[in-house]
Amino acid sequence: MAKILWVEDSAELRELVIDFFRRKGMEITMAAADGYAAMKLIDEHDFDLAILDIMLPGPSGLELCKALRKKSNCPIIFLTALGSEDSILKGYDIGADEYMVKPFSLNVLYAKCLALLARAGTGRTEEKVLSCGGIRLYPLKMEVSAGGRQIGLAPKEYLLLKTLIENKGIVMGRSRLLDIVWGDDFDGFDRVVDNHIKKLRRKLGPEGDRIKTVIGEGYKLT
Repeated sequence: MAKILWVEDSAELRELVIDFFRRKGMEITMAAADGYAAMKLIDEHDFDLAILDIMLPGPSGLELCKALRKKSNCPIIFLTALGSEDSILKGYDIGADEYMVKPFSLNVLYAKCLALLARAGTGRTEEKVLSCGGIRLYPLKMEVSAGGRQIGLAPKEYLLLKTLIENKGIVMGRSRLLDIVWGDDFDGFDRVVDNHIKKLRRKLGPEGDRIKTVIGEGYKLT
């Protein structure tokens, strides 16, 4: 299992991200609330990926990034409220692989972590292939095949299919799918789910028939 460091001074946000990743099947190995604790963890442990806030009590995320880069090439994501062009460029200049500005999407953060871990090829990531019938979904590669044929999905289509496979046989209501795939802050109509289901079925070909409509309830994968 990948060793992930998460540094954030907001206890509420720390727990939110840890819980979200756990429900997705990825454990955040160690978390720190300030730069002092994080620096100690960096000194004592090796990590496969680090998610760092910049504005922290004690050493800043920038200093933590420099400390990590002295001993490791592990992927680093800055997750911060600092969104100016100068801040972003400075983050990349000292060694960040990704720079995300708050507020952010939990799904996008998770997807970026998967992609960076897969790209790093640490050998510590164990890919659990999700399947249903002839559908295969590879979370680390973010790839999907249906009937032995690799297919290309848009990000929302991919997350929609992943959610349905993870809840195989369970009816998922439109509002629940909206919360998981589009996020709690989505202010559009729930019919967007129907449109994406149609596209997903079409791309999956014959395997698309596995996505069943439960009238008045939602959808389920069988």
